[in-house]
Amino acid sequence: MRSLLLPVTAVTAGFVLAACSKDSAPTPKPVAASATASAAAPTAPKRPDLGAFAKLPAAAPSSDAGPAERATLGKLLYFDARLSKNHDVSCNSCHDLAKYGVDGEKTSPGHKKQRGDRNSPTVYNSALHFRQFWDGRAADVEEQATGPVMNPVEMAMPDEKRVVETLASIPEYKELFAKSFPGDKEAITLKNAGRAIGAFERKLLTPSRFDKYLGGDDKALSADEVKGLTTFVSSGCTACHSGALLGGAMYQKLGLVKPWPDAKDQGRASVTKQDSDKLMFKVPSLRNIEKTAPYFHDGSVPTLASAIKLMGQHQLGRELSDADVHGIELFLKTLTGELPKDLIQPPELPKSTAKTPKPDAR
Repeated sequence: MRSLLLPVTAVTAGFVLAACSKDSAPTPKPVAASATASAAAPTAPKRPDLGAFAKLPAAAPSSDAGPAERATLGKLLYFDARLSKNHDVSCNSCHDLAKYGVDGEKTSPGHKKQRGDRNSPTVYNSALHFRQFWDGRAADVEEQATGPVMNPVEMAMPDEKRVVETLASIPEYKELFAKSFPGDKEAITLKNAGRAIGAFERKLLTPSRFDKYLGGDDKALSADEVKGLTTFVSSGCTACHSGALLGGAMYQKLGLVKPWPDAKDQGRASVTKQDSDKLMFKVPSLRNIEKTAPYFHDGSVPTLASAIKLMGQHQLGRELSDADVHGIELFLKTLTGELPKDLIQPPELPKSTAKTPKPDAR
């Protein structure tokens, strides 16, 4: 905002050094400088309709909450590659907590460097999703955590017996499982390992500037970011990307308006075997979307701007202008949250013993 400054007139009195008389003109008085006009206070841009959104909650509660030791155990297990057949893949390998919960790969390398056909989504805020995995085949993060352990392409444990044998061979784990599941006759099970990892993941929430804006702080977003938010809302993006996660709460067909190119993955239909579920995927959360490239279930789109453009075409039937795409991208970057650094530092893992099964590269 420019200040309006009135001109200042500097008048210099000129004196003639000729003979003076009593009739000489008096010395002119200087003109006083005008006061600077006070600048108008900047006004915040008009807020768009925010009814589709909600602040990120402070916690992701569970009906299966246990003792505090359970989340402590879960963190150790999250980082422990001994839950994989060759002791070389952990949860953190594909969902790197220091990299916003992803590995930056189209698809992640697992056992013997094999790759699956889907992109590894971020674990941050994932405990708040209505289902887990792109096709929703797991109900919650506790169930999801056990899937990769037994998947032959990912961590490739041959059976639950090997998982239990590995964990039971380590005294610190035996003690932590007993404290974490005091009511269980057999504390060390694959299911309980998933429950512990889930308890840890429920702490991985990342509030952002957008939450401050939703809370009434108009200064949390710039005018350009608010403009991008307005475009996001007016373009119809909130039909799927709403709520506290801006997604993660429903399934949607990929290519809803315009067919998606090269649509080989049949999405949820691979689970339900129903034609109506073909190309149906869980709508991803847009929290931290700036940091979680590449995009979509197959990691086929490398940039956020390209992803926005494609969503406009295939989901909304709109050809978003470059200015609109840029504005929406500016807004989406306000969803980048603060990592809980006190929770995600790699822990010192308990030592293996002579009874611990050896790595198996086969």
